[in-house]
Amino acid sequence: MANEEKFDSLDDLFIHQLEDLYDAEQRMTRALPKMRDAASHDELRDAFSYHLEETQSQIQRLETIFEALGKSPQRETCEAMKGLIREGEEMINAKGNDTVRDAALIAAAQRVEHYEIAAYGTAHTIALQLGNREAAQQLDDTLHEEKNVDAKLTEIAQSYVNPAT
Repeated sequence: MANEEKFDSLDDLFIHQLEDLYDAEQRMTRALPKMRDAASHDELRDAFSYHLEETQSQIQRLETIFEALGKSPQRETCEAMKGLIREGEEMINAKGNDTVRDAALIAAAQRVEHYEIAAYGTAHTIALQLGNREAAQQLDDTLHEEKNVDAKLTEIAQSYVNPAT
């Protein structure tokens, strides 16, 4: 059996969650430019560009948390993000009506955001349980950014993309 995990403490689980998030965000820095370039609506392209900058800041936050824990940043392959990005690439490469493709890109992006909201919420809760308030605050900052991106994508869908289809 490949790479069986072992968690002897909540600290072990916390590190694993951080490594998974670190990998997920690294993957997103490669996916977001492709999504931006595939989008036809200016608002959507701008949202993807802005979130790319946020994602780079989120990576820095994770690196800060690793450093505070005395760990070097490591990546644990995030299979969920790999799958979500693979589905997103299907939308990027899809043919057809540009506005409908934008709706498909939003759907793919929101799946990613919902995964990240769940993952950051979990890591935030573990940090609080460990009494690591600094890490919890940084994770909470990212959690709020992810929720804001999700809300922005919904707004774009409702205001610009879906009414035009």
